[in-house]
Amino acid sequence: MDNQGDVREFLAGRRARITLQQAGLPDFGGTRRVAGLRRAEVALLAGVSPDYYTRLERGNLSGVSDSVLDAIARALQLDEAERSHLYDLARAANTSARTRRRPARPQIRPGVRSLLDAMTDAPAFVRNGRLDILAINPLGRALYSPAFASGPASVNLARFCFLDPAADGFYPDWSGAADTTVNLLRTEAGRDPYNKALSDLVGELATRSDDFRARWAAHNVRLHHTGVKHFQHPVVGRLDLAFEALPLPADPGLTLTAYSAEAGTAAHDTLRLLASWAATNTPSDASADR
Repeated sequence: MDNQGDVREFLAGRRARITLQQAGLPDFGGTRRVAGLRRAEVALLAGVSPDYYTRLERGNLSGVSDSVLDAIARALQLDEAERSHLYDLARAANTSARTRRRPARPQIRPGVRSLLDAMTDAPAFVRNGRLDILAINPLGRALYSPAFASGPASVNLARFCFLDPAADGFYPDWSGAADTTVNLLRTEAGRDPYNKALSDLVGELATRSDDFRARWAAHNVRLHHTGVKHFQHPVVGRLDLAFEALPLPADPGLTLTAYSAEAGTAAHDTLRLLASWAATNTPSDASADR
């Protein structure tokens, strides 16, 4: 990943979306040649010199203090995910690829496997930051059966979303799912810019998908801990499922995602139907390892 380029795109993109009115600055009329705020205006709001902010926005976050990062985040009205991403970019700017310790290749611990297997009424899986499904329970594999249709031992959700024609039918709001997918990869790239596997995946998707390339250029990020996801399953039909995405503290970089539906709802009945189908159509060994 190009840290300086990422910093430049991220800060310039956030600056372009803030209007004078949103920033609480006077508008004296006239034609403005830039969208959003000027660099000098961001510098004024952040309490730094225009020259210093210009250096930051050109991609040089080396040595920047937390107080300056906080001031920039306030000036650009960053949300929680964007603020965290800015700190990740700054951390990466002060850590070389040579000195950064690479984490060991993640392994799915037996206790995590047992937990997945015990979740018989909830589709659940464990993924890493590049959206590889590393382990999945039978109901989860049944839910994501279109992604496993070609028979891979493991599935990458980003590759499925952008390169598999089945994804368009599986996600009723494909555009929203695609946005979320890219935003999660962008967030991970900020956290782990020297991850070659992630860089290779981004390069592959950018080369093969115009939709991915356009979204990647927007440099949007997000946190994805809870919410509702929508699926159109080829066998049981529409499923609107609540989800919880839980980082595994003992396994840095891994997240357990589980889906549920409230009792008495149509989604709950459909999920039970999916479980019945899974009982006869899902391989007995439904775990996926990388």
